Amino acid sequence: RAAAAAEIASQHAADVDAAARFPHEAVGALRDAGLLGASVPVEWGGEGATVTQLASAAAILGEACASTAMIFAMHHSQVLCLTRHAAGSPAVIALASRIAAEGLLLASATTEIGIGGDVRSSMCFVDRDGDRARVAKNAPVISYGEHADLILVTARRDADSAPSDQVLVACRSDELRLERTGTWDTLGLRGTCSFGYQLGADVPATSVLPVAYDEISTETMLPVSHIL
Repeated sequence: RAAAAAEIASQHAADVDAAARFPHEAVGALRDAGLLGASVPVEWGGEGATVTQLASAAAILGEACASTAMIFAMHHSQVLCLTRHAAGSPAVIALASRIAAEGLLLASATTEIGIGGDVRSSMCFVDRDGDRARVAKNAPVISYGEHADLILVTARRDADSAPSDQVLVACRSDELRLERTGTWDTLGLRGTCSFGYQLGADVPATSVLPVAYDEISTETMLPVSHIL
């Protein structure tokens, strides 16, 4: 399946990079083949793909289109952050099941202007109001943010939390607004559309993952993203 998607990606790779456009054709092929939901556990509707299998697929895609492969890698690093740290949350499990069933594309917003590149530190925070949670973040880069169905956002647990006391907030595209603030010419990876955004989200409080981000980062985010 990865080879078939790579064949489609190769047909558009030059144009994707030259025009700095999102590789719609290749990502559509990944979605149609069920590869965007492959790492979701079997019991939640996915295939339970291993990191080794995902890495193999990423390598195949990378031979055809670097941007497509990078999007695939970043996407699955986020999927695994969600699924490995659901901690039994019905809301998170429901999101994971939708990823498997619908091929939702995940992106991440971990960087923030004002923290000096330290993704384990946040200035923004989760503002809870009853069963709702709001977050506003000035992110220097959110790769393919405008094309993602779900963005996982790091933020301080609340207004009184230390910068390193972070949580991960799952924000659906219909729950957030993105205002582009800058561009970045990512030579060779222009199709990732890695631009800066002012992000604002209003989500159910259950969209805040139950596990602290320091655990998510150490156990999943860093190792998986580097391997893929």
